[in-house]
Amino acid sequence: MIFTRGVSLTNFVVASSALGFQVFVLYPWHKELDAGFEELKREHLKVLDAVGSSLSVQQQKAFSDKLDKMKSESSRRWWWLTYFAAADAPRAGEAVPSVRDQLAQAKNRQSVATASQSTKDISLYARYAVAGAFCCAFTHAILTPVDVVKTRIQLDPTKYSSSLYKSARQILQLEGPAAFSTGLKPTIAGYCLQGGFKFGGYEFFKAQAIDQLGYSTAANNRSAVYLASAAAAEFLGDIALCPFESVRIRLVSQPGYANGLVDALAKMAKEEGLRGLYSGLGPILLKQIPYTMATFLVYEKAVQTAHAVVDKESLSSAGATGINLGAGLVAGLAAAVVSQPADTILSKINKDCGHAGEGTARRLVRIATELGPRGAFTGMQARLVMVGAMTAVQFGIYGNIKQLFGATDGVELK
Repeated sequence: MIFTRGVSLTNFVVASSALGFQVFVLYPWHKELDAGFEELKREHLKVLDAVGSSLSVQQQKAFSDKLDKMKSESSRRWWWLTYFAAADAPRAGEAVPSVRDQLAQAKNRQSVATASQSTKDISLYARYAVAGAFCCAFTHAILTPVDVVKTRIQLDPTKYSSSLYKSARQILQLEGPAAFSTGLKPTIAGYCLQGGFKFGGYEFFKAQAIDQLGYSTAANNRSAVYLASAAAAEFLGDIALCPFESVRIRLVSQPGYANGLVDALAKMAKEEGLRGLYSGLGPILLKQIPYTMATFLVYEKAVQTAHAVVDKESLSSAGATGINLGAGLVAGLAAAVVSQPADTILSKINKDCGHAGEGTARRLVRIATELGPRGAFTGMQARLVMVGAMTAVQFGIYGNIKQLFGATDGVELK
């Protein structure tokens, strides 16, 4: 009898403690969150009223509905938290956890949710990277014949005409059709890695910049955000690209150098070491970083200009692809001009091993001096055709692949 009453009394104390925790701790917390959401909703509605001319009634309603949904989700989270608090309540004979312990359990659950969100973010950027890897590898691969002709013109302008068509005919007559696929494998491998870092990294660094600066500050300095994000992403991509680009140029400039990618990599590594594989890193950075910075900046500006004329929400899939292609073409032409001198120097520096005892910096200065301003822009016509078409197709494909992979949750600066 005494034992039964003791158990009943213990259960009563446990249940009362859990109820007290819910009423005096969780419920006030929920009310505070509820009030915060209401305040947030009022502030956003003020913003919507201020920019009402730029948003449709449907967009305003959708925004308000989203805030209400966030509020209801907050309520559901509170009831789940209440349920878990009751489920975790100790049974008879167990010690009653303190309020600090129960709050620590709630914090642990929040940490799990945060970790789940981090995993989701990683998955999103991984999808951006895969989309970028595919579009870069694909576009560079199909333009390999143009790249072969461009590289030959840059390396030996006395032998080849500055005309893309005439030089292509000359290569075809002397070496046959197979010459146009020279360097295809290192091109696919190198630009697959570079594209993943370039597009995935750009979206990642842009989001990080917005988090650090705040949306308003980032939007007011959007050009700087675009340029810095592109530069950081391209730097990582160039580290991965450099060995493959060195091998590609060596194969194009010396057709009998090696039998394919693996053989060429092994031969260069054995004869020249890591220094030989990365001898073109400086020119690649000087070429690719300005190229990528110009590409993303001009592309973002072109897309924003197009969306100022045509409502983004009313665009069909074909219309969105058309805007991506047009903006990519403009961005590619601008980037080709900016990066042409470094591209010519890169082709020269990877053609041979250089002079004995000559450092990389001295070698760059010597090649730049020998080329001069006019020589630095040798092959400009071929590069405009190649880069303009490549960048247009690249962004056109990238936009569609992002939708295919569900990677459409990136932050936009409007």
